[in-house]
Amino acid sequence: MTVTVELASPLLPKVRELIRASDETAAALYPAESNHLVDVDSLAQPHVIFCVARQDDAVVGCGAAVLKPEGYAELKRMFVAETARGHGVGRRLLAFLEEQVRQRGVTLTRLETGVYSHAAIRLYERMGYIKIGPFGDYWDDPLSVFYEKQL
Repeated sequence: MTVTVELASPLLPKVRELIRASDETAAALYPAESNHLVDVDSLAQPHVIFCVARQDDAVVGCGAAVLKPEGYAELKRMFVAETARGHGVGRRLLAFLEEQVRQRGVTLTRLETGVYSHAAIRLYERMGYIKIGPFGDYWDDPLSVFYEKQL
């Protein structure tokens, strides 16, 4: 599977389709109050790094890093299409975002994911993320797991 990762607009129709699939997956796993999703318009802001993974002409994954005024980047909207899972797409998206964050002088990334998102948890832990408590506007939700990584 040949996959490329690049910066892109979250407003592209193919990206919107992928984000819709991400929303459906999250809604199937978690109640609304435990879904901390960022809408597409928020992803198109200047303080957000948004990228996609492409296989040929298909958008098979996406992710974002929201640069926070507190000096860290929060990873959001990490998602890989079901057809592309198991091929390292998530790892490539994560590594790409970490490099983009580093290039902007930010050395700390944080994220929230759900307790039932087992593949995501394995990926983050393999990539050096450590568990932390809630940060920012998050609360101690029993369906959430929080991580950070020093870059």
